[in-house]
Amino acid sequence: MRYFTFLLTIIGILMVPTITNADDMVTVKLVNYVGQTDKINLKLEGDYFSLDPTLALKEGVNYTITLNKGKLYIKQKGKKKQQINESLVLVPQSYDYSHVVYINERPYLGAMELIVEDNSSIRPINQLPLEDYLKGVVPFEVFSSWGLETLKAQTLAARTYAVSKLGQVIDDTISYQVYGGYEWDENTTKAVEETKGEVITYNNRLVETFYSASNGGVTENNANVWGGQELSYFPIKEDPYDPIHPWEYKLHQTQIDYNEIDFEDSNWWGQLEEKDPDITKSIKAWLNRNGYPGEIKILEIQDFKLKGEKLDSQRSVTGSITINFMRMLFEGLVLFEQVELKEVNLNRIRPMIGGTVFKSYLIDSLELKDNVYTMKGRGFGHGVGMSQWGAHFMGEKGKNYREIINFYYPGTTIMDESSKALKQSN
Repeated sequence: MRYFTFLLTIIGILMVPTITNADDMVTVKLVNYVGQTDKINLKLEGDYFSLDPTLALKEGVNYTITLNKGKLYIKQKGKKKQQINESLVLVPQSYDYSHVVYINERPYLGAMELIVEDNSSIRPINQLPLEDYLKGVVPFEVFSSWGLETLKAQTLAARTYAVSKLGQVIDDTISYQVYGGYEWDENTTKAVEETKGEVITYNNRLVETFYSASNGGVTENNANVWGGQELSYFPIKEDPYDPIHPWEYKLHQTQIDYNEIDFEDSNWWGQLEEKDPDITKSIKAWLNRNGYPGEIKILEIQDFKLKGEKLDSQRSVTGSITINFMRMLFEGLVLFEQVELKEVNLNRIRPMIGGTVFKSYLIDSLELKDNVYTMKGRGFGHGVGMSQWGAHFMGEKGKNYREIINFYYPGTTIMDESSKALKQSN
C-alpha cells in the first residue's frame, strides 16, 4: 500500500471540478466482495495508466490476475502472462463516471491497487472521493425503497463514520461499512447528494454514529456494550418507532447420541450428523478459531443458561455454556473434549451461536424442555444509536431526517464536514 500515499495527490489533480478537496478520499479494501482468492478477473472502461511502465492495459480487454508463490501475474487470452512488480496500481486518466474498473464484474470508480496480502491472497484496494464512496454504501446498509428522509438519516450516519476514518485504510465489511462500489441506486444517490457534506457532531466533534437493524423497542448506552465513557447522545430510552423484531431459536441439548454411534463401522465418523447443523457449524468454526483445530463433531450442549442480572435496558449481560465434542486430529485419532464458558459476558457466547441466530442481548427467556433449549428475544444488533427499522417507520410517520437524527442521537448538531470549527476540533 505504499503507492497510495502518492495517489491522494495524483487523483486530486485529476478530480472533476466539483471535487475540490483531495483530502476527502476514502481508501477501502475489498474484502467482503472478493474474499480470500488467488485469482481475480479485471476489465477497464476508459483510459487508465499504471505506475509500472512495463504495463499498458487496454480498455475492454478481459485480464486475469493470479497469485503464484507470492508473485502477481497478469494475463489476457491468447497472450503470455506477465509478472507484476510488487503491486498493480491503476489510475484513471480523469476522474468521472465513464472511467470504471471491473473487479470480478463489479464496477468501481477511482483508483485501484492490487496487492499481495499475507502472501496468500490478492487484495484489491479502491480509492475514491468520499461522496461517491457513500453512494456505494447507503444502498447496501438499508433498503433503497425506504423513504427519502430515512435514507438521508442513514447517509448522515454513514458519512460521519467515513469522515472519522479519513486517512485510514478501511474495508467493505460490517466491521466498517458495507460498500458495493459503483452499484448505485437512484434513491440513495439522491439522499447523498441532497445532504452533501453534512455530518453529526457534539460540541463540534464528530460523534460515534453507531446503528443497528433493530433495538427491540429500547435503545442502549455505548458503555454497556463496549465499556469506556458513557456518551450522553446514547441514552437508554423507549423507542416507540422500532418494530420490536421478535425472534427465537431452538438448540437441541443432545446433538449426537454417543450411545448410538457404531464404532465398528469403518465410516462411522462420516455418518455422524448434528441435529442443528446451522448452529453447530458456527460452534465448530468458533472452536477451530479458539485453539481446537481439526474436524469436529458436536455431541452435546451440556449446559446453556443465563445469569439473572440485567442492564437498565433489560438486556442480559452474562451466561454459561458447556459443549462436549469429538475432534479428529488425523484418521484414527479422535479426542473427546469439553469447552466450558462459565458466567462470561454474553459477547463471548453470541458469536459462538452466530449473530444471525442469537440476534441481540434483549433476551426475554431461555428454557430447556424436552432436551431442547429455546431462547426468545427482541431486536437485531447492539441497540446503540439509530435503529434502521425505527428510522424507517419514523420516516413513514412524516418525520424528516433531522428529527430522526435528533431522536437517535439527542443533543447533537448537524454541521458541514468542511467547517473550520469541526476541523479544528478533530
